[in-house]
Amino acid sequence: MELRALRYFVTVADELHFGRAAERLHIAQPAVSQQIARLERELGVRLLDRSPRHVRLTAAGHRVLEAARTTLAAASQVPIAAKQGMTTVRIGTAAGLTARLERGIDALRERAPEFDVVLVDLPVEARLNAVRQGELDLALTRGVRAVPGLTVLPTWTERLYAVVSRNHPAANRSAIAVAELVDDTLRVPAREHDTVVRSLHETGVHPKAAHPAGTLQDTLVEVGSDPRSWTVLPGDQVAEIRSTRVRAVPLTPPITITGSVVVATDSANRAAECVVDTFRD
Repeated sequence: MELRALRYFVTVADELHFGRAAERLHIAQPAVSQQIARLERELGVRLLDRSPRHVRLTAAGHRVLEAARTTLAAASQVPIAAKQGMTTVRIGTAAGLTARLERGIDALRERAPEFDVVLVDLPVEARLNAVRQGELDLALTRGVRAVPGLTVLPTWTERLYAVVSRNHPAANRSAIAVAELVDDTLRVPAREHDTVVRSLHETGVHPKAAHPAGTLQDTLVEVGSDPRSWTVLPGDQVAEIRSTRVRAVPLTPPITITGSVVVATDSANRAAECVVDTFRD
């Protein structure tokens, strides 16, 4: 039994969605399905109930999940033991933060050459729970203001953009008001759905929202195929769009979202403030 198969299973169990799990793992979805099927054959039990709309853990899946987490946690201690004396920081992150992470990590290494980093891509709630449980040292988030048991340190601000099909009437505009988009269908990746919709509601706009999409890539494909739909993305994510089927248009008046470093409350000390400084604009 390979650790890779256990890692894939835990990721699918976290997401309950094969597409999002594949995105987190940076591999093709069929590879995830194949590894899960292989693991089920090796164990002789079904771990997941699959349907076109839902993925659920079976009773055996719940038992195996707990054992898999324990096994992976133990395996993760091996490289840690090999790097005794180095400073390792485990950072929870998400899509659209590549450039900021690169700048922040470089800045941290300038201050502490022995610094090592482990990046963990998780949905926002799982990211925060991992910080709360001590599995992560800190998490980068957007739109999070207060979390019980954690300290939220506002760190940067990003402007929000409307992303539309290249065939949308506003595709070539220099800016667009949210109110002009209320009759179009808003599509938002499942991970960011609540945060984005809340940010728009705070402006007094209540757009017509479709069901949450699977991944950011899924959302961009849907928007690119429908000239009467749109999504909202922060500037750092817009910079990472590679699709030629969509256009990013600044919102007017400008709407921003705050990015924060989240740490355990008992870790909100000078070291945490140092980390905040490295991730500022």
